[in-house]
Amino acid sequence: MKNKIMLSLTLASLLMLSGCGGKKEEEEKEEPKNAVEALQSIADKAKEMSTKEPVDPVDFRKLKELLPEKVGSLTRTEATGEKTGAMGFTVSTAQARYQNQGGGTARIEIVDTGGIAGATTMALAAWSMADIDKETASGYEKTTTLEGHKAFEKYDNESKSGELNVLVADRYIVNVHADQISSDEMKDLLKDIDLDKLSEIK
Repeated sequence: MKNKIMLSLTLASLLMLSGCGGKKEEEEKEEPKNAVEALQSIADKAKEMSTKEPVDPVDFRKLKELLPEKVGSLTRTEATGEKTGAMGFTVSTAQARYQNQGGGTARIEIVDTGGIAGATTMALAAWSMADIDKETASGYEKTTTLEGHKAFEKYDNESKSGELNVLVADRYIVNVHADQISSDEMKDLLKDIDLDKLSEIK
């Protein structure tokens, strides 16, 4: 995850640089007609988001306080946190690992992208700007809404593993990675995390 964040911070800086040129005349927006136009639309949105004013990420200790000691049948075995920066951009991350007696495990992390909210959020949560609904013989992946927040859900029935990502207040990203637990149990892991409280942390 740390390497992913560092890569995202680098991407954020490039997006900021690309958006520093002169202002262009606004063109009438149209719905993308093909994959190329869809990608261009995402790139344009990324530049738009990169103009948002950055704020200092919160102390990762505040994020750690939102990670419960127990979620469903799983008990927390470890909790860590850190603030990571590159090229002038900073994010705060809190992470916890969980395990139950049946061998099921989960990892929950909360990331504050406030250091460069727009571009970093775009890099870490590109799914938040897409509509995905895919089903295979062994599982599925889809964008959805959880407790009023845009989310991405992916699960494999054969390996009983999956992930759940939630974007909160266009700034915080909650990632859940689960192994050897059911899809319902994976979604239940979020019930013990106060997303409304997270959205209000400054």
